[in-house]
Amino acid sequence: MQEALIIAVARTPIGKSPRGSFRHTRPDDLASVAIQAVLARCPALTPEEVEDVIFGCSTPEGESGMNVARVAALRAGLPQSIPGATVNRFCASGLEAVAIACERIRSGDAEVIIAGGVESMTRVPFLDIRTHPNPTLFQNAPNTYLSMGLSVEQLARKYGITREQADAFALQSHQKAIRAQDSGWFEDEIVPVQTEIQEVDAQGRPVRVPITVSADEGPRRDTSMEALAKLKPAFRADGVITAGNASQRSDGAAAVLVMSERKANALGVKPLARFVGYTTAALTPEDFGVAPAYAIPKLLTRHALQPEDIDHIEFNEAFAAQVLASQQIYPLPMERVNPLGGAIALGHPLGCTGARQVATLVYALQRTGGRYGLVTMCAALGMGAAGLFERVA
Repeated sequence: MQEALIIAVARTPIGKSPRGSFRHTRPDDLASVAIQAVLARCPALTPEEVEDVIFGCSTPEGESGMNVARVAALRAGLPQSIPGATVNRFCASGLEAVAIACERIRSGDAEVIIAGGVESMTRVPFLDIRTHPNPTLFQNAPNTYLSMGLSVEQLARKYGITREQADAFALQSHQKAIRAQDSGWFEDEIVPVQTEIQEVDAQGRPVRVPITVSADEGPRRDTSMEALAKLKPAFRADGVITAGNASQRSDGAAAVLVMSERKANALGVKPLARFVGYTTAALTPEDFGVAPAYAIPKLLTRHALQPEDIDHIEFNEAFAAQVLASQQIYPLPMERVNPLGGAIALGHPLGCTGARQVATLVYALQRTGGRYGLVTMCAALGMGAAGLFERVA
């Protein structure tokens, strides 16, 4: 078995949805920017040497439809001979795509794959997609289609998570993200995006205005416990979850260039990290929020590691309450969890997030000298995923 190495990563800034800077930018265009960026960061590699493009997308419909990975590859100017595949494990889609690419390379099936994730929650709104629930499931699994918000409200009650605890966690996410932005932590992973927004001129005519987006739009300097406390509960009148302590709807894309050790040596390129392993777990659909607490120990046990061995943990903050509940089941060293902020501050473009976390993780390990990094998240319908990476010195 050959090693799967992370050679380059790149992501767009994360735009707010629905009124952010990417509101008039197609998701396949965002993905193509990330693809072009990882190729530019490995000049020794020619586009013809890429063997596949695998992207995660949580809502592969509309402008994200028609196999967005293949469309984005063509839009990025890759040769038409390079195929593409789109995968969907809801919020774990981006990490799933990276894991598939790495496992294919470890098996010897490929030498070079571009993986990643993309989501435009503005252009393809998740809540606007027409679903067709299977009526049989209402008999043997009645909570299959229970909303994620109500599911996490149940978890908050079960594990005793208070509104104040959730708000405090959210505030810390913003504070950490702002410090990271001010210190330039995201500059290496982010590729500025030149795009357009539509505005109305003085005569009332629509005009396209060119802009350059170079920073995440979600982190807020002005948030506070007092401001968060004023927000109304979103799902229950006496609930814990608000717009302030849940992840932000967002738009964005990320790409990860994965290469075999043999190919990297032949090209003389230095990797950022080594893929160690990946796993998933599943519970009842309504318990999806704590599924990471079962995926993480499954993965760490497989590699004879303990939480204390992990130097940097990227734990997707779908909701503050579900991260705190997961912590009660399988405690992690919280000082190592999202030290640069998480989805509550940065945003959560669903299918992109896992790949975005990989990008943030590998650069953080390079900067701090840490050895092991973990990426984890919950996913709808009771699932959780976890990926393990090791810095290459």
